[in-house]
Amino acid sequence: MITRQPTTTGALFVKQSTSTGERTPWADTRQAGRHWSATAGRSRAMRWALISLAMGLVVLLGIGGLGIYRLQQNLMTSPLNLGDEQTVDDGPMDILIMGSDTRRGVGNEQYGEVEEGNGDGRSDVMMLLQISENRDNVTVVSFQRDLIVDIPECTDPTNGKVYEAVDDAMLNTAAENGGPGCTVATINKMTGLNIDHFMLADFNAVTELSSTVGGVEVCVNQAVDDPKSGLDLPAGVSAIEGDQALAFLRSRAAFGDGGDESRIRSQQQFMASLARKVKEEGTLTNPGKLYEIADVMTSNLHVDEQLGNITRIVSIAGMMSGVDLSNVVFVTAPSEVYPLDPNRLQLDKPRAEELFQILREDGSLTDQQAVTGEATDTASPNDSASPADSGESTQPAEQSSDDPSVLLFTPGDIPIEVVDASETNGRAKELMKVLEDADYTQTTQGEDSSEVLPGTQILYGPGWQSAAQQVADELGIPQAQLVPAGDPETTVQLVIGQDFTEGDRMSMDSAVPEGLSGQTAEQFTCQQ
Repeated sequence: MITRQPTTTGALFVKQSTSTGERTPWADTRQAGRHWSATAGRSRAMRWALISLAMGLVVLLGIGGLGIYRLQQNLMTSPLNLGDEQTVDDGPMDILIMGSDTRRGVGNEQYGEVEEGNGDGRSDVMMLLQISENRDNVTVVSFQRDLIVDIPECTDPTNGKVYEAVDDAMLNTAAENGGPGCTVATINKMTGLNIDHFMLADFNAVTELSSTVGGVEVCVNQAVDDPKSGLDLPAGVSAIEGDQALAFLRSRAAFGDGGDESRIRSQQQFMASLARKVKEEGTLTNPGKLYEIADVMTSNLHVDEQLGNITRIVSIAGMMSGVDLSNVVFVTAPSEVYPLDPNRLQLDKPRAEELFQILREDGSLTDQQAVTGEATDTASPNDSASPADSGESTQPAEQSSDDPSVLLFTPGDIPIEVVDASETNGRAKELMKVLEDADYTQTTQGEDSSEVLPGTQILYGPGWQSAAQQVADELGIPQAQLVPAGDPETTVQLVIGQDFTEGDRMSMDSAVPEGLSGQTAEQFTCQQ
């Protein structure tokens, strides 16, 4: 357990053994952070609740010494990198956002017994947040906790214990080797990046922040009742906070195939919605609300030592005040099934390396048409964490001709049901005509939805994904808005939302490039 102990020089944060009560101070050595150029900009995209942390801390510029002192006392710190010494360079700023599954700490025990967690916790959520050097773009890469990687040698800063390097281990176990700094070292090794900072939060961060902002809107296509996570939502759009917000972000069984990537999709939807809410409601201009957010988040945060200085956080917040939502991109690290265990994943080396190269070069994903893995060598500057050396795609392997998921359809072969959920009179018929003019002759009109949806979706049943993608391409609908249908009888269903009430094609300022899974902060998506 991490506790705070005031000293004459500030706050010394110590690690306390739950068995002996003995306190040991965190080590006071680490490499200095990099990338502290003063260019302006903005972002919002952080793990579960952390998306609003930096924005909330802008209020510190006007709070004065007392507010800064209180927030300073809230923070817990430890060294940034427990692996090899890293180089210092200029460029974009990289922050690793982690969520801990620990049940320790006040309030966390209600989410399970302490023994159900992993002591100080494994990294339950891992997101790499990159703010471009010119502060115009923000990219958030989610890493699956079941990803098989190589963990480097790490040294526990509390007692000097050296953890030997481990090959072919689950990524979320790295934090057990001395703390969050070992996860930093692992992702540095995997990506070829030099992470500047980390932020680690527990369950309380989600429940308290979601309530502080007054709830966050999420969308599900079907009613959800998941006893394991406690998630209970009606179909359509709901504003969630507290325990329901946490359940939405933790649930795996309720969505998709029950895997970690479905859960990541929930997290990306939640963060994008939170970013829109903060912008639309003018939270950045409400000092009282901003201080509430800052107080909640710093009370539930564990950060690296340099970020433990509130003025540093304010500096980051100042950088993150002008990025357009269309330039805030959430993507998932490209992966494929780990050949030795179908329940685990490994990096899809070619596509992952292309993504990491874009990040190393301070590139913008919204400027990319596609990430295919064909433009880069598979070798990374650092040894890749993927155990496979092949360039296999994550697309389904060649299958028999009666499997529509691997076939290109002629338009007339695709049955499409068009449903209006925009409350726009005659809109379904308008888009049916657009499709029929493009030779999609098996188009029928479904009953108008009783739920009004802000975002358009294309639902597809088993074997119809490529057909749904063809329809999406025809209408300009982003890939993030294609969703597997819960009903196995579904072929392709176009559900028209309020973002597509006119025109023959959707117009978006930007979209996630082909070959990556994710969304921008301006996109409205639903979970299935």
